[in-house]
Amino acid sequence: MNKHAIKAARKLIEIALKDDVGDGDITTNSIVPAEIRRKAKMVAKADGVIAGLPVAEMVFRKLDPDLIWNELVKEGDKVKNGDVLVEFKGSYRALLTGERTALNFLQRLSGIATMAAKYADAVKDFNTTILDTRKTLPGFNRLDKYAVKTGGASNHRHGLHDMVMIKDNHIEVAGGITPAVLAVRSNISHGIKIEVETTTLAQVQEAIAVKADIIMLDNMDIETMRKSIELIAGRAKIEASGNITLDRLREVAATGVDFISVGALTHSVSALDISQRIED
Repeated sequence: MNKHAIKAARKLIEIALKDDVGDGDITTNSIVPAEIRRKAKMVAKADGVIAGLPVAEMVFRKLDPDLIWNELVKEGDKVKNGDVLVEFKGSYRALLTGERTALNFLQRLSGIATMAAKYADAVKDFNTTILDTRKTLPGFNRLDKYAVKTGGASNHRHGLHDMVMIKDNHIEVAGGITPAVLAVRSNISHGIKIEVETTTLAQVQEAIAVKADIIMLDNMDIETMRKSIELIAGRAKIEASGNITLDRLREVAATGVDFISVGALTHSVSALDISQRIED
């Protein structure tokens, strides 16, 4: 994990444990003696791609600094139903108290990685990169995007601060693509990319004329995409976006776009089914 994801994970774990454990696990602490230690393992209950094992470890280590943690798979590995992901040993109380929080992180991130892998694998024979979007769970931006990369897709901008994206509302208030781009250029550092969202061939032509770095073809049909790509003729990078599903993914990639952005990688992902088992 990169330093940004680790920093985000630490903050989120603090919030999650405070939210779930509060002043203490009253059930576990009433039943389980503090000195007992146990072995446990996490097992995949569905096929998928694993992401978030370091976060799960951080959860348990927060509750038990003496945790012993032995991963049997690596981040980004494809696993099958029944595969053991990790074996670990620690305070029995910590294993029970941290279980749900650790699984919540691991299941979500593995679900994102699994979805990202499906999209990336579907276009691996094209010169097209699958991108995520800003449609992440609030607060989870760094972790969600880490999981996307772990699954084999790539990150678009992390936020509003690291890349310019001129969308329809910006264009409307500026009075057009040209004045919007010119206003941005006068206010940003050299080297920051400018992307412009377009929905018509006329807008594509204007984005070309004002020398946008990336032109987004938003919610275009395939024929309009092809005409747009002919107009652009290599003068800008091209991103397709809007209503991108696995069923139409290859058709979009076949037009020759450089990037395809997919909000579904993070905004509506299903958690990968993973369970924790305590050993006798």
